[in-house]
Parts: sequence; structure tokens; C-alpha cells
Amino acid sequence: MARAVIDGVALEYDDFGAGEPLVFVHGAFIADAFRPLLAEPALASKFRLITYHRRGYGGSSRTSESMTFAIAASDCCALLSLLGVRRAHVVGHSHGANVALQLALDAPQLVQTLTLLEAGLIVGASAPLYRETLLQSGRRYAAAGARVAVDEFFQLRWPSYREDLPRVLPGALERAVADAGTFFEAELPGALDWKFEAEEAQRIRQPVLVVLGEQSVNLHPRFAETYRLLLEWLPDAEGFVLPAPTHFLQIENPQALAVALSNFCARHPTGET
Repeated sequence: MARAVIDGVALEYDDFGAGEPLVFVHGAFIADAFRPLLAEPALASKFRLITYHRRGYGGSSRTSESMTFAIAASDCCALLSLLGVRRAHVVGHSHGANVALQLALDAPQLVQTLTLLEAGLIVGASAPLYRETLLQSGRRYAAAGARVAVDEFFQLRWPSYREDLPRVLPGALERAVADAGTFFEAELPGALDWKFEAEEAQRIRQPVLVVLGEQSVNLHPRFAETYRLLLEWLPDAEGFVLPAPTHFLQIENPQALAVALSNFCARHPTGET
């Protein structure tokens, strides 16, 4: 990966392909979670694909300070400016989708469309249970260590990950364990304090594709509720239920997701190439 240094912060990134810019913001733990999706012909043959390791992940700068979604969005904005991107399609997964939403709020001129892959919002009737789940993960990290906490975190969101993740992304689990402190120590406090509800959603005027993994509804009530609320709140949103996967849907079913994403972006072109 290339390396950009912006205001003293180093971010690893890849920038390849030709066409309208399509930017990917990963969630917690698996910094390379978009790799299977990026290899799909429906995207690789049509777009300029930009993916990066957020601060604290992979070879990007480590962080000891609290990492709010606003800081993470600012990093993304600065990287795109450095790369000469004036307007882009933005895709975010889980907590990366929260970063993408914050980017749309803070720099709306930069965002042509948003695609939200199971955003990690603490909203609705499921909010107390989801908040407690996150807090429990943090307690397990403090008491039992990174490997146990990451394993339990993944089990709740992708029950077959022990078999599937090493096959699809070799080495990703070890990298996730190494990066666990970024989420539990730096990101989680800010995530628990972040507010995104109907009022904030009404400010996002771009077209938004809200994606739900078909099997996620069996894992936690917050997945279906967040999907429903985003479709209700966002002024210009459409929903898509991706067949088969759970929460790590871009790893579990990249082919179908790539086709849906490509079609969505084609309907809302940036005019930038």
C-alpha cells in the first residue's frame, strides 16, 4: 500500500482503476475487509477504487487519543483532497458507515452517494441492548485480552467466521487482534457518545443505499431496526437486502454486493473521472 502523511498522520491507502472515484471506509478490526469486494469485476472494471487503513489500523499511524467519528471523517476528507478527489461515491461498513455518515454531514460537497453496510448506529428500541453489548465487549477486552474479545465480537456478528475468515482473508484475524486496542481504547468511547438520529439524517440529501445482510436479522434486533429507521429518516434512501450473509457481508457475498453497488452508483453519476 502507498502511504500518505497528512498533518503528521500517516494513512496507508490503495488507489487503482479508472472511472468515477469509489471510496471504502472499513469498520472495526478488519482493516482489509473490502479486499474481496474490490476484486469483483463489476467494480474493478468500472471505477477508481480507493481504500485505506483508518488511523490506528494496519500500518497507519497509531493513536492514543480518543478517536471520534468526526476525526475519522476528517482523515478521510484530507486523504481524498491529497488524491485530488473532488466528489466521490462513499461506502462504509459498520462503524465505517458511521464515519461515512459523519463525512456527509461535515463535507457534503465531497460525497456524491453513500452506501451504508449495516451502520453501527445506537438507535431505536434496540439501542440499550446494543449499547450493553458494546460495553460488555469492552469489559471482556480489559479482563480477558484482545484475542478473546475479538473472537467473541466476531462470533456475535459472523458465527462461521472461524472457518470462513482465514480462507478468504489469511492473516486478518491476527491483524484484528493487533489492532483491537484502537477500537476498544480509542474508538469505543466516542462511538458510545455519538448521536445520529432523524434530525441528523434529514441533513443528508445525497442518494443513499442502505444494505442489510439477509441473515443478520437472526443475530441481533438492532440490524433490522437500524435498516428500517435509516430508510425512514434519510430523505433519499433505498434499501437492499443482500442474500445470504451476516454482518461481514462484503466478505461473505462480495459478488452480489458489487453488482448492486455498481448499479446504484451508475444511477447517480458524479461526472468525475
